[in-house]
Amino acid sequence: MTLPTRTERFAAQAAALGFPIDSEIRIGGHYRSVARHGDTVYVSGQIPRINDTVVVTGRVGAGTSLEQAQHAAKVCAMRALALLQQELGSLDHIRQLLRMTVYVQCAEDFTHHSEVADGASHLLHHILGDAGLATRTSVGVYQLPKNASVELDLIACSSI
Repeated sequence: MTLPTRTERFAAQAAALGFPIDSEIRIGGHYRSVARHGDTVYVSGQIPRINDTVVVTGRVGAGTSLEQAQHAAKVCAMRALALLQQELGSLDHIRQLLRMTVYVQCAEDFTHHSEVADGASHLLHHILGDAGLATRTSVGVYQLPKNASVELDLIACSSI
């Protein structure tokens, strides 16, 4: 029995999340969504947007649940992977995720930032295997663009 490829696992996760893997990921300003320097690839912050809709908004711990925030983190991670796939031509060219930062728009007393980030970490590990294990920081913030509950950025090392 052959194990599913990264691309197949990505497609399966996309379907489960309702994330259209062939849709354009648009940016809203004068910056790059992906930048490369040697074999290091930087992915700009991604919010949980599917097509034109931010699917999880509001403060985590005050109207937005931990489970909703974990879902948001997964969508953010999928967007970042989609951008890496576009840039590198294949998820197989990701040698290692180096760093992930997860920003959580949260209530003053919310302290489960790392559990929100776990949503993205589990998804990235599922799709990329051990190459999806990155160093990680998760922080609580007062606001995020478009009232998103979560924003995530990545740094990866490519094999090309």
